[in-house]
Amino acid sequence: MTSIDTTEFVEVEHGTLKFENETQQAKFELGVCMAVYKWDELATAVENSWGGANSAEKRDWISGIVIDLFTESKAVDVQLIEETLLYAMVDEFDTEVDNDSALEIAALVMKFYKEVAERRYNLIDELYAKWLEKGQNKSSAPVKVEEDPNNPDSDDDDDEEEEEEEEEEQRQHIHSSGDAMEVDTEPSLRNQPIVDDDGFELVTKGRRR
Repeated sequence: MTSIDTTEFVEVEHGTLKFENETQQAKFELGVCMAVYKWDELATAVENSWGGANSAEKRDWISGIVIDLFTESKAVDVQLIEETLLYAMVDEFDTEVDNDSALEIAALVMKFYKEVAERRYNLIDELYAKWLEKGQNKSSAPVKVEEDPNNPDSDDDDDEEEEEEEEEEQRQHIHSSGDAMEVDTEPSLRNQPIVDDDGFELVTKGRRR
């Protein structure tokens, strides 16, 4: 692993580290989210619901508290970001991370801040594009499974449903035509089928127009 300077920091004389330019601030916030999503230890905790049913929301909350470090402070260093990440994992996921993974994410956040300050967004945009692609690839199959998880021939069922809808539309068209039978003119007979001597049900015709 490349040596990381835990004392690396950014600071301002007045106000906070929040960017006044909306585009810069938006890019930095996106960068923080991408960095947090790159944290494998956190991803594992979310996938296994170590933080409960709302584990995914807790990950987004962690991104938010890292962003708040910059929007509410005049100075932030890598070590502060690392500690914030580690404390959040303990508090929200009851998980202690004993490697340098949080430090790596903290250093990445610091790198993003400095790049955004120079209006360089290439790395953030690249990570975001990869994240979108990964999300699309992972979500494409589950969508079909959720529709009919026990039936691999769901496409055939869709075709049958479409055919039934077309037949129903045809029946409605016939009923609405000038030569159609008025099936609703005698509603009292609709639930009283007529059976012939051989036991077959007869279809009764209504009055023509």
